[in-house]
Amino acid sequence: MARIDGLPPLRAVIAEHDLVARRQLGQNFLLDMNLTAKIARLAGDLSACDVLEVGPGPGGLTRGLLAEGARHVLAVEKDARCLPALRQIAAACPGRLEVVIGDALDLDVAARLTPPIRVIANLPYNVGTELLIRWLNPPRWPPFWDSLTLMFQKEVAERIVAGPGSKAYGRLALVSQWRADPKIVLTLPPEAFTPAPKVHSAVVHFTRRDAPRYPADQRVLERITAMAFNQRRKMLRSSLKGLGADIEDRIRAAGLAPTARAEEIPLEGFCALAREVARA
Repeated sequence: MARIDGLPPLRAVIAEHDLVARRQLGQNFLLDMNLTAKIARLAGDLSACDVLEVGPGPGGLTRGLLAEGARHVLAVEKDARCLPALRQIAAACPGRLEVVIGDALDLDVAARLTPPIRVIANLPYNVGTELLIRWLNPPRWPPFWDSLTLMFQKEVAERIVAGPGSKAYGRLALVSQWRADPKIVLTLPPEAFTPAPKVHSAVVHFTRRDAPRYPADQRVLERITAMAFNQRRKMLRSSLKGLGADIEDRIRAAGLAPTARAEEIPLEGFCALAREVARA
């Protein structure tokens, strides 16, 4: 990987600014520059892209993104203690790094970036899933981003890519696979982080689809899947009875068995059912 001249080692930066990771912020710092460079490369060629990074901490992945040629990086960090370390990186890469102290859940980040845009982040564990769902369910599709390359707990990553019939299969898999193609591209052990979490982590790369994989009304699909998986051990005719007295007919019209359970139904089946319910 390329190097950014003049920057001290990350461990020295953490010691200098007393950046002890805070559990309440979901912080686990990734300090191995070979790994951060690898994650940046997994997102593809960044030279013609703006990049959104959420939760940069002391800037390990930020350095990797810039060293691997990102055109511009917007780093959104909630912890103001990290600002001096990030400003140091910005000074070494004039015009290529903008640091914003704030909550990514509250910011209109798209207004600060120029397409094409990629989101690459070692997400704080406590907001990772919420951010993902927001990025996958914007008011309009296609969204502001072309791809997402995100770090999650391995268990969450497995839920994102799960298929029907597995214990991990659920609403997160459906929302992830309806409008994007997610794939686990890297798995990391706890000792890769400081401090080491109690679980393994995984990087998931999402390639945006220009249109949903199967046609369906988003609100209807969300309602059906919520009802089905909130009572995942019940048959569809029971878990979805709140949708109307004719729900069994709708289920059959969608090509599904009323006695099937949510974990058995593929994405295509849920979308077919959403279309039938919308017609009603």
